[in-house]
Amino acid sequence: MTGTGGGDGTTGPAKPRTVPTELAALAMGVTQATIRKWASRGKLTRHGGPRRAEYDLDELFALARRNETE
Repeated sequence: MTGTGGGDGTTGPAKPRTVPTELAALAMGVTQATIRKWASRGKLTRHGGPRRAEYDLDELFALARRNETE
């Protein structure tokens, strides 16, 4: 995503595409606890309400790319 809008004619930043913790963990090949740990350490931004955490897919993919180069 380029941040040029949400596809609805607006020019604001695009709304993040988020997934729940379970799917974020599957996408990254780690446990849900690891996803929560990364969020608490500031590696990922936690979205959603107090009872439903969600994570931005683009942020997850960027983290995976960074981890591949380490």
